Amino acid sequence: MKYFLVLVLSIVALNLSAQETGSIVGKLIDKEVNDEPLAFANVLIKGTTKGTTSDFDGLYEIAGLEPGTYTVVYSYLGYETVEIPDVEVVAGKVTTIDIPLSASSGVALDEVVVTTVARKDSEVALLLDQRKAVTVVESIGAQELGDLGISDVKTATTKISGVSESEASGDIFVRGLGDRYLSTTLNGLPIPSDNVDKKNINLGLFPTRVIQNVSIGKTYSARNSADQASGNIDISSRELVGSSEFSIGVSGGLNTSVYQDGINDNFKISPNLDSETTFGFHDSNRSLLQQLTEQSWDPATKDSPLNYGVNLSFGKKLFDNKLSFIVTGSHDEGFRYNEGIYQILEYGFVQVGASDYTTYESNITNTALADLTWYINDKNKLKSTTTFLNTLTDEVIEFGRNGEAQVSDDTDAFASFGIPEEFVRDQNTKQTRLLVTQLLGTHKISDKNQLKWAGGYNLLNADEPNRIRNQVFFDASPESSVALNSQGGFNQRKAAQLIEDIEYNGYINDVFTIIDEEETNKKFDIEVGLFYRNKERDFSSEFVGVTESNNVDRFSTRTSSLDDLNTILNTQNFANGSIEVIRLSENSNGETKDVYTGDYTSKAAYVDFNVQLNKLGINAGIRAQKDEILVNYDVGGSGTRVVGETVQEYNNFYPSLNLKYAINEKHALRFAASRTITLPEFKEIAPFRYVAPSGQEVTGNADNLTASFTNNFDLKWEFFPSNDQLISLAAFYKDIQDPINRTTQRGGESIWTFENTGDKAEVYGIELESKINLLKPNYNETDDVYSGIDLNLVFNATLMHHEQDLKFVPTEDGNSATDYFKFGRNNSTGLQGASDFIFNANLNFKTSGENKLSGSLNSNYASDKIYVLGSAEGFNIYDYSYNDNIVEKGFVILNARISQQFAKNWEVSLNGGNLLNPEIKRTQNVLDNRNEIRAFDPSDIDNRLANGPEHINREEIVRSYKLGSTLSLGLNFTF
Repeated sequence: MKYFLVLVLSIVALNLSAQETGSIVGKLIDKEVNDEPLAFANVLIKGTTKGTTSDFDGLYEIAGLEPGTYTVVYSYLGYETVEIPDVEVVAGKVTTIDIPLSASSGVALDEVVVTTVARKDSEVALLLDQRKAVTVVESIGAQELGDLGISDVKTATTKISGVSESEASGDIFVRGLGDRYLSTTLNGLPIPSDNVDKKNINLGLFPTRVIQNVSIGKTYSARNSADQASGNIDISSRELVGSSEFSIGVSGGLNTSVYQDGINDNFKISPNLDSETTFGFHDSNRSLLQQLTEQSWDPATKDSPLNYGVNLSFGKKLFDNKLSFIVTGSHDEGFRYNEGIYQILEYGFVQVGASDYTTYESNITNTALADLTWYINDKNKLKSTTTFLNTLTDEVIEFGRNGEAQVSDDTDAFASFGIPEEFVRDQNTKQTRLLVTQLLGTHKISDKNQLKWAGGYNLLNADEPNRIRNQVFFDASPESSVALNSQGGFNQRKAAQLIEDIEYNGYINDVFTIIDEEETNKKFDIEVGLFYRNKERDFSSEFVGVTESNNVDRFSTRTSSLDDLNTILNTQNFANGSIEVIRLSENSNGETKDVYTGDYTSKAAYVDFNVQLNKLGINAGIRAQKDEILVNYDVGGSGTRVVGETVQEYNNFYPSLNLKYAINEKHALRFAASRTITLPEFKEIAPFRYVAPSGQEVTGNADNLTASFTNNFDLKWEFFPSNDQLISLAAFYKDIQDPINRTTQRGGESIWTFENTGDKAEVYGIELESKINLLKPNYNETDDVYSGIDLNLVFNATLMHHEQDLKFVPTEDGNSATDYFKFGRNNSTGLQGASDFIFNANLNFKTSGENKLSGSLNSNYASDKIYVLGSAEGFNIYDYSYNDNIVEKGFVILNARISQQFAKNWEVSLNGGNLLNPEIKRTQNVLDNRNEIRAFDPSDIDNRLANGPEHINREEIVRSYKLGSTLSLGLNFTF
């Protein structure tokens, strides 16, 4: 099926003919009235009947123009008529012309600014699109991002109302709802996550220089996948702007957390990064078994690590501008360090605890994009885009060096051996390689029939090729007598986790125009389409452990330093029998590995009806979507091998309705209603247990986890005071059935898992967005120049309430329960990952003149959110024996940038990130009077709940750290 789809799309591209058009947009200002917007002026394409008038804000657009060169005539009663000759209109792009008109004099050509950019790149055009769209879609283009100095797509999304990102998790939240409820696409096609723990890709991997814009659709329409609840993030990849381009940039800087005493001259990196990685690409031809003796167990060091980056772009148009290409690439390296508290609490008791949980993190990112756009003739366009991302994250994590860690239950028992303390080190390299290649076509079969199609291929390798783990006992005063902890068998190990995802996807979309009466503003078109997606995953996990042999005395092999474990773990001790290798049990294929395979197929057909009746716009549609998920697994779990499969199938209709009523040129009302689905991920229904460096375990739920469904409702008011200002207020409500949450496993050793913890969740809130001009440049008519600065404020805030019931299904005899998620005295709780309050603010300025000085100050805040839901230890004791919610506390992020253009082609910039360097903290409440509540009535939970003592809680910090501030200086040359 997948190959057939690609073949069909290719045939359609070669046989259908169409034409592509461009647009002219801009703003008219009145030189007679302090450069105020000039409304109701006439704009006409000379020699044609095509034209328009400016609106209240002086904003105008002439769309649907054939590619070519035109003369544009601007006129207004009592004012001088202005003609702008040789205006080039390019297919698929927008030409912006801003004109000052005057009654007393004409306009000099040097007063007119003419720019031609891809429509998806232009700030004015995107705002026009937003004003005209029926669905609630908000976008920010590369042009505006460049002015703000924003370097990546993740940061770009936070400039859109109701959107925030967690510096702690890296997740994007739309209206307070996180990763699970979002979908991400590139040019309308799905792209895989670079991290299998998440549904969506890390948007920070996409530099803004490789995109045209990023848009977020907050309301659902039937043309998109129904697997979303809070929105869809779509990245439009870049096309060449202008006839040619060449630019090169370099930057250098540091993270303040690294440059402190004892860190910058002793920054730790793993042996994987030290000797097996070149330019961010890890490569080793040795097996894990060979790595036991042929690779070091001890970390290496890097002196004075500096952050730096280089980027290069080159593009050109060929063959009379019919063929254009652009290629861009970058290489970035960054380092950071943090130290803080870590605890795992189990029903109020510390299972793992450390006050010196330390992380040395190195990040290397390589990106490359190639875009080829071919206007075969005036009736056919093809676009090919290929994106390659390579990221390598290397971590050295340690805790217990200060002699205060609690790791194993038997630590105290070995104090008699002279080794009373325990130390843990985990060295891990994560290598992700993502290839996304797409072929897209846009065709206008006739004046009333336009067809679009796309086909894509995604290849993802998300590997942890060699994770090194050591857990040892030692004497900390002074550091000596270091001995292996061989309890549990795999406390000394090298492990590999390999993941490969292969995906094929595509769509065909055809729009039939039935009515298009521009004079009466009546339109009616029908949009139909097909969608296909298939993703296959191969997963394997291999552990090779080292333990002391049974025929030697415990702790007979020691070293004197925590940084010299090679003295114990070496070829000599394997040869003399002091230590030996252990492996996992064999799976059904005879391999000592945990494995699972996943197959996800989504097929859909949809129809959308788009109606414009003067001021009322209607988008109504329905999508028939079939989702099939199959996971086969053969994993060791906690020691017992588990073999089986999970099959889930969902075949549903997903309706959508979007209404827009234009009250006048400046005000509009919107309403939206839809139904969507949230599907579980492969790793959530495969019972593989992943052990984090901290010792925290996360396992899938193959038995009970199912998809959830959401009914979405939105009401929004928009006000455009001018063409570049916006104030809006929205109210939204979401009814979520069978919400999915990350929670602690009932009765487990604080293991995290995924459950449908309730029957229903409700989310409702209000969202305010504003973009306001505080200052505008002044025009000096005598000197014919602008002076002063352009200063604007972008502010948006979301206030939200979210609550879900906690499912409790007792058995018929009442002596147990088939499902119970109540804990403490809670019958309900908040939704995992959601914040009550979010705000984003950006203050941006730019000077007038040729060598512009620009800067931005931006901040965002998301209030406390549930990081992991709590759970009870058992039935009938859930009121006093439970793990409470783990809560991530809110914090403010502040970033700043200032840049100066000089010598026409040069720009220098100074950037500061995370300037406040707040403490990132997760907390968990612990019941202090547990024994008092249990003693009140040990046999009757209802009596304890109704009449028992009040709960007395204390707040424990389970994780805290600081990421450090970043400072960087950049230099860019554009030719």
